Amino acid sequence: MTSPVTVGVIANPASGRDIRRLTTHASVFPTAEKANMVVRLLAGLGALGVTRVVTLRDRTGVAALLLRALDTHAAVAAHERWPQVEFVDLPITDSVADTHAGVAHMVREKVALIAVLGGDGTHRAVAACCGEVPLLALSTGTNNAFPELREATVAGIAGALVATGAVPAETALVRNKRLVARCVEGPNRGREEIALVDVCVARQPFIGARAISDSAGIGALFLTFAPPDGIGLSSIGGAWAPVGRDASHGLHMTFAADGEPGGMPLVAPIAPGRIGRVTMRTCQRLEVGLPTPLEARHGTLAFDGEREIEPARGDRYEVTLDWRGPLTVDVARTLRYAASHQMLRDAATSGR
Repeated sequence: MTSPVTVGVIANPASGRDIRRLTTHASVFPTAEKANMVVRLLAGLGALGVTRVVTLRDRTGVAALLLRALDTHAAVAAHERWPQVEFVDLPITDSVADTHAGVAHMVREKVALIAVLGGDGTHRAVAACCGEVPLLALSTGTNNAFPELREATVAGIAGALVATGAVPAETALVRNKRLVARCVEGPNRGREEIALVDVCVARQPFIGARAISDSAGIGALFLTFAPPDGIGLSSIGGAWAPVGRDASHGLHMTFAADGEPGGMPLVAPIAPGRIGRVTMRTCQRLEVGLPTPLEARHGTLAFDGEREIEPARGDRYEVTLDWRGPLTVDVARTLRYAASHQMLRDAATSGR
């Protein structure tokens, strides 16, 4: 008996709703649109052969709206093939633990890929648990340097082509860089956190509101890539020394505190509607595999824009860049391959 082609879907109900959007007049990503994006994703997945989707329940209404859409589809549009949707019965904590538990369940279910609707933080949480399961990254967060802003229907078609094996992995998938911060000495020795875009040494002594929203508090940045047209902390690197996702290196930047002399002034969009001003002291290539000391004795450590760690007295951290980040679907390359091999014509004529 052939196993159903299964895709996991993680739609973070809290993404795109943090304090940075509320204080900078940026639009908040509504629950209804997240549910609508999942519906459009289902249309693309089902049309090209995905028969089963595994997703999570939530208390904010994404799952409830999706259930309503499924009922409507069954009543009036059953001729349009959608995958069977299965809601995972896991405890809801309204924390990142829900994502970790959901992804772990999807890995055990041997999903072909996981579609992620969220920002940098959501993708980081999924990447921590997904192993070698590829991600279909969709932007619904506040800072979206890692995921792409793309129509979910199109992403669903590309995801189905990958999940069914129609487009080979060596063509469709891209390996990403990541940053690993390890405590190598002190009370928290052995603790390890990853980041997909940036690790920030913030001068604030306490985590408080997790989002980094004040550029004056940035002491140092470690970046996997730095696009010149990006948003978030990586845009600071992009304003001075752009680095591509496929570049063999990252960036390590340090900054002067307010009132300290010397350095190069820079401006960059560190959040929607917020222009940050920093004074850069140094900017160096961050080479793969070479641990770099991280000075944060009196501050906090932020990962992909959110403060996570208050180092204890005696803790010493190092940051290392490597190529062990998640695999992601290159939607454009996947669809180019499908077009060159006339796969969408074949799918239409075969009733796939």
